[in-house]
Amino acid sequence: MTHSVVLILIGTFRPRGLTALAAMLLGCATNTTGPLPSGGVHVLFIGNSLTYTNDLPNTVASIATAAGDTVRVDSETGPNLALIDHLNGATHAAAAIDRGGWQFVVLQQGPTSSPGICRDSLILWTRMFDARIRAVGAAPALMMVWPSASSPGGFDEVRESFQQAAAAVDGIFLPAGEAWRSAWREDPSLVLYGPDQFHPSPIGTFLAALEIYERVAGRDPRTLPAVAFTGTSPLNLPEATIRLLQRAAHDANTRFPARPAVAPPVRPTGLATAGSC
Repeated sequence: MTHSVVLILIGTFRPRGLTALAAMLLGCATNTTGPLPSGGVHVLFIGNSLTYTNDLPNTVASIATAAGDTVRVDSETGPNLALIDHLNGATHAAAAIDRGGWQFVVLQQGPTSSPGICRDSLILWTRMFDARIRAVGAAPALMMVWPSASSPGGFDEVRESFQQAAAAVDGIFLPAGEAWRSAWREDPSLVLYGPDQFHPSPIGTFLAALEIYERVAGRDPRTLPAVAFTGTSPLNLPEATIRLLQRAAHDANTRFPARPAVAPPVRPTGLATAGSC
């Protein structure tokens, strides 16, 4: 069976340790015009530096290729973009969705680790995307990221924000941040954060990609070859580490179902602004 999948990753964070020019170069959007190629899983990433750091889209595609699958990726990204910025035309996200051919549209705003106005805004903006996503026959999904390393206690709040947003639109939940915690339970020394202690390291991106790949492709990562990637390039890791990461991705997807429980009604008292959550 052929599947088509769109992962849309959208966030509200500032790239750290990057000049504005470097961030712009790293965050350039790919071309999303023209018809989609036939065959395989189609994945569109729309987001910011948590997406383009270490090239998460092509990392997912490389995992699929090594597994004998086909995942075609595309992306619309830019630094320091809130979800609402994409809706307001900061990228070509709307046109990319309207192109159709997708099965899932994955929205990510990060970290959104505090209840209240930030969580309310995430849910509201997810609902604003939902009509456009449903209009092309796709289902929305929400990718949980991670708090900064200075706030390790924030993981539960991040997860709850994205679970509630997914439930609010009857969407899919992607617990990438929980995959990090699963990995640390086996080996607390794993370096999943990058040097700025916020963006992912190459290992952190690879682990997030494993979690995403399993949920959208339906294949247990523990059955995959013991190879790792950063984008399209091999990532040199011991086999034991790769196997640990594969187990962690599967553990997160097992513990946190794709369809979370229904979220309570949200009555926003205000809206967050770009970069504030």
